[in-house]
Amino acid sequence: MKGYVVEVKIGVQHIARDIVLESTQSRDELTAAITEAVSKSALLTLTDEKGRTVIVPGDRLAYVELGSPERGRVGFGA
Repeated sequence: MKGYVVEVKIGVQHIARDIVLESTQSRDELTAAITEAVSKSALLTLTDEKGRTVIVPGDRLAYVELGSPERGRVGFGA
């Protein structure tokens, strides 16, 4: 779904604050990456819509919340 962003909220064990980012990957791609990282105790690597990379150890994930895909916002009303 080109032009859409998905809000991703990641809870990390023993860390009080969530990691929040907006990704241009589809929900299916995000779900596959999260599932693989958790099942293999690998690193979860996600890139946000601005090109920043977030890396979290899969065995340290407390939860991951995926929002609904939304069309990218532009302008003053965003």
